[in-house]
Amino acid sequence: MAITAQDVNKLRQMTGAGMMDCKKALTEAEGDFDKAVDILRKKGQKVSASRADRETKEGQVVTHVSEDGKTGTILSLTCETDFVAKNEEFGAFANTLLNLAVEKGAKSAEELSALPFENITVAEKIVEMTGKIGEKIEVSHFEIVSAEAVVPYIHSNGKLGVLVGLTNTSGADVEEAGKDVAMQIAAMNPVAVDKDGVDASTIEREIEVGKDQARAEGKPEEMLEKIALGKLNKFYKENTLLSQSFVKDNSKTIAQYLDGVSKGMTVAAFKRISIG
Repeated sequence: MAITAQDVNKLRQMTGAGMMDCKKALTEAEGDFDKAVDILRKKGQKVSASRADRETKEGQVVTHVSEDGKTGTILSLTCETDFVAKNEEFGAFANTLLNLAVEKGAKSAEELSALPFENITVAEKIVEMTGKIGEKIEVSHFEIVSAEAVVPYIHSNGKLGVLVGLTNTSGADVEEAGKDVAMQIAAMNPVAVDKDGVDASTIEREIEVGKDQARAEGKPEEMLEKIALGKLNKFYKENTLLSQSFVKDNSKTIAQYLDGVSKGMTVAAFKRISIG
């Protein structure tokens, strides 16, 4: 049957695929729109498979905080090139996925992938978008923070985002304090809130590094453990959030800064996502 320009445009509006791709799909489907959509989707699957080994080092980080300010969600949608990452449609898709995750209560990227999306799943929609865009795209990170007050921060390049959860916030300017701490997290990339949050493997590695450094300096073997523990304390000070010097006033630690804003205020949890 003859495929008209109106038919091609209709399929393009339905799928967002290119004009030539739509014309070929409609021709192959003999004018059946449902079959044509499936053909385009299969094309997307082929594109996705052919790009499965590509690295996605560009993209956007997006955040959402609940109306009561107690739950924050952050995700990164990644792609191969900066050109695609800065595309308005790509950014809109990232926010659509985020809003869907919040609406349906998804707790992980896996749960988000399985959610229904326009009569298919999110995972299938991502494959479809891969076919349309011609680049591998994926939800690379998905995190949730719950606390008395959650404050988001997105760096100006859109590729770095933070959620920080605060406690004991009564009477405090939560937004300003939260943004200050979130920017600290963005800049200094702490490994944990405090030393109690540092995982055992990291502690073990730092102790071994400290011993090796002391040994290389010719220190006696019986002193290595004590020296390494001293280096570990320095690691905690430099790499755990509450012990870090506040970048806007290095006469204070983050713990001291927050306590000065509101007595007892502190960080319950944070998540930092960076692309690239």
